Amino acid sequence: MASPARPLTVAKLQPDSATRLIYIDNLRWTMMILVISMHAADTYSPLGNWYYTDRSPLNTASVLSFAAWQMYLQSFFMGLLFFIAGYFVPASLERKGIARFVRDRGFRLGLPVLFYMFVLGPVVEYFLAHSWNSTRPTTFPHEWIKHIRNGQFLQENGPLWFCLALLIFSVVYAILPRRSAPRPTAAPGTPSLAGFAFVMATGAFFVRATLPPGFTLLNMHLGDFAQYILLFAAGILAARGRWLPELSFARGIRWLMILLPLGFGVWLSVLLAGGALTGNGHAFSSGWHWQNAAISAWESFTCVAICFGLLVVFREKLDSQGRVAKFLSDNAFSVYVFHPVFVIAAARAMHGLAWLPLVKFALLALIAAVLSFAASAAVFRRLPLLRGIL
Repeated sequence: MASPARPLTVAKLQPDSATRLIYIDNLRWTMMILVISMHAADTYSPLGNWYYTDRSPLNTASVLSFAAWQMYLQSFFMGLLFFIAGYFVPASLERKGIARFVRDRGFRLGLPVLFYMFVLGPVVEYFLAHSWNSTRPTTFPHEWIKHIRNGQFLQENGPLWFCLALLIFSVVYAILPRRSAPRPTAAPGTPSLAGFAFVMATGAFFVRATLPPGFTLLNMHLGDFAQYILLFAAGILAARGRWLPELSFARGIRWLMILLPLGFGVWLSVLLAGGALTGNGHAFSSGWHWQNAAISAWESFTCVAICFGLLVVFREKLDSQGRVAKFLSDNAFSVYVFHPVFVIAAARAMHGLAWLPLVKFALLALIAAVLSFAASAAVFRRLPLLRGIL
């Protein structure tokens, strides 16, 4: 059902148009800020992994607050980025052809991964996080060589795992045969979206149940990849079928209004009944446990609801940019690459503050976001060696 809010334009129908989809740009930089907030939360929360942590005992209310923020973000924000990336793949491939498309993707995605693995990541590990531990005094060159020699660098691409995964997805799609030309099709309705969420939940549960707890490959947490693969594919289908202008604003709002409050009750009940606060956290992310199945279902339906809702809200209400939004949009990818530097540095500077962890988390997220965007614009995107990939 087409939204009656405004007429469709050529730019809205064609993702390869010279006119950018401003609301998609706004979604991107919003997700970048949420990424920073996730890693700020990792610093003080008992959940998640991060280079540098400054954790102290928390009361139940604080633990649940951190868990709500991190689990809700994890349920959708990276998946939505894969959807957005997938949306622009068909037009780019059609315009460039397979060889140029793969070459350009290797440049735009592969080079940042290599830069992080061999340059930025080691600097972060050795000088900021101090997470390269040695039993005797050592030097950065010695540790860097050891990092390469023992193969550790393959697992240390930091947040750039996203670019690596996106490169793999893009190349796989490029070499797959396409059986038909893109043509407009009806946007998915509620039954299709519910079915999609169910497939996502089933895939997540079985992958997490069969893999060892916390299993990663090249720093990619494969337990989340059922969602990522499906949303990347959904972005491709949305582009080929020209769905985004057709998604119903009213239906998207209904999904948000129904599933978010209902889902919060389900989420809290599952955590409490499943023993998340009493040392049974592993059952929620691995093994053939009902907690794993329940959280996978909650996560998948929450993902679909929030992604659907954000897409239509940004399309209808946030499809313009002033100077600030344009600045944030231009620097979003550079911030994604370099934000660990500022999250860790600011967290270390705040170590002595005897404040509540939730307050320190909010302040850290704000400081790291401001510094990341400012340094991106003033320094990183001006450097000749980085300008081409940022």
